[in-house]
This record gives sequence, structure tokens and C-alpha cells, in this order.
Amino acid sequence: MNYIGIDIGSTASKVVILGDNNIKFVIPTGWNSKDTADLIKDKLLNLNIDLDNNCKIIATGYGRIAVNFAHKVITEITCHGVGGAYLAGENCTIIDVGGQDTKVIIVENNTVSDFIMNDKCSAGTGKFIEIMANRLCINIDELFNMAKIGNPVSISSMCTVFAESEIISLMGQGTKREDIASGIVDSVATKVTSLCQKKKLSSHIILTGGLSHSDYFASLLSKKLKVKVKSTTDGRYAGALGAALLAKNK
Repeated sequence: MNYIGIDIGSTASKVVILGDNNIKFVIPTGWNSKDTADLIKDKLLNLNIDLDNNCKIIATGYGRIAVNFAHKVITEITCHGVGGAYLAGENCTIIDVGGQDTKVIIVENNTVSDFIMNDKCSAGTGKFIEIMANRLCINIDELFNMAKIGNPVSISSMCTVFAESEIISLMGQGTKREDIASGIVDSVATKVTSLCQKKKLSSHIILTGGLSHSDYFASLLSKKLKVKVKSTTDGRYAGALGAALLAKNK
């Protein structure tokens, strides 16, 4: 029996398969979630997975409704809570920095007890970092590598559009790219911290989402929150993992 979790996010789509052979993979989310779902279906078929028999599929995420071959759809809050608790323990706080939103999820006794989400503006999300990296003509990994050695300049704008204008001004003034990159990452960490401070966090905090593998970003959050935030190697799969676990347990 294969238990499959599919998390179609705004930027990346993650798949976790729990079965005879545990498999996980990620693909970019295209402009159309239905096309992305079809690509995932083809990849599953190429892995010789029988989607009609001995298989249970749960979809979650931004484009979950587009997965018409799923047996059930479940919200990302629930799936991230289950996946995060599997990675971190039954009592934890999950900080999920996604492409279009940031979620802070409190888990107590393996159950989501509270959460807050910022989905009104891309500032404080992965999309903000992607836009700013493009403005600096570098990719996201290069931006983080530069940020580590730079001295953060202040980027005060709460809006992505105005923040981009600030960065253009800094570039025009000849500010070092490393310092701008450091300011960008610090700005995102500050906004994520502000969201976290609206909730009572547990002492065990993990980072999930596209930035989950970054020790540097986790350390920035730790300093700002004054509590340890752990990076996670497979944190970007938390939603898909939670969906697969729910498929297995239900």
C-alpha cells in the first residue's frame, strides 16, 4: 500500500510517498496548478505506482483542489501540523516560510492548538527574497551566501514594491551587494519574528518551508526571538509528509 501526500504550493510542489519504498520529490509549481498536478500524476505513474489500487492520496496546499486524482483534500495548516510534529515532536512550534505566506503553527500533544498566517503581503515570505535576489541579479542561494558575510543595511519598507525601490536606491549609491543581501534576509527575519511574537511559542521551534535548510536564517530568527529555532533538512516536505501520514493513519 502506498500513502501519498501532495502539497502544491505557490512556488514549489512537494510529494511524499510512504510505502514499500519511501520516496520524496519536489517540482516547480507552474502557472497552472492543474498542469502541475498532471505532471505529478505522470511522475507517479513512471514510478510504477498504481493510482487506482493499493493507494491512498491526500492533497494539500495552495493548489490542492487541482489534484483531481486525490482521495481527499486537507488544509495546509492541518498537514503542516502533522508533518512538523513528526519531524520535531508532539509539542512544538512550526515556522513555515512559504512562497506566498508565512505560517506559525502551535502543536500540543500532536494536535494544532493555534496558528497565525500572514497572507496579505509577500514581504516576509520566500517570494520577497526571490524578487530581491532577481533585482540583485543573483539566485537565492547566492543571496544567502552574500548575506552571511555582509553588514545588513536597513530596509524599512513593509511593502515589497517600496522595498524594491529602496534596494534600487542603495544599488545606485554603490552599496555593497553583500550588505544589501544581508539587509534583505534580515528584513524577512524581522517580519517573521513580528508574526511569531503574536503567539505564545513553545520552547521547541523548527523551521519549515523553502528556507528550512538554512542554518543562517534559523540563527537569525533565534537571535530575534531569543529562543532556539532549528533548521530542518526535510522541512520543505512538512506539508506533503503530513498529508501522507494522514493518508496512512486515516
